[in-house]
Amino acid sequence: MSRKVSKTNEHLLTLIQELYEASHKEDAPIWRDVARRLERSNRLHSEVNVGKIDRFASKNDRVVVPGKVLGSGDLTKPVHVAAWRFSNQAREKIEAAGGKALTIPEMVSDVPKGSGVRLMG
Repeated sequence: MSRKVSKTNEHLLTLIQELYEASHKEDAPIWRDVARRLERSNRLHSEVNVGKIDRFASKNDRVVVPGKVLGSGDLTKPVHVAAWRFSNQAREKIEAAGGKALTIPEMVSDVPKGSGVRLMG
């Protein structure tokens, strides 16, 4: 007999629900995509290093990572990064470069339509 396992993290479940609502309310498909990626198994959540963000993002870009941002590599330009989780080193590097490490709900409230937001991971 198979066992059905669902997400038990209430904060993550609330975030996923808020993303679906924001996507529907603002007609912003990026938030629906982020919600669907966060619904997947934790093993499939993205893990993005700050070096990759530096390589693919331009100055003052807004980036969303549906997973965790890790601290490997260097960040040379200010970038606004929103993610489910950050390592301490990643948060320090983002802020040292003049960027902001945001939660995903903060990014949704800043850019409700999702225009100009890049999805990484």
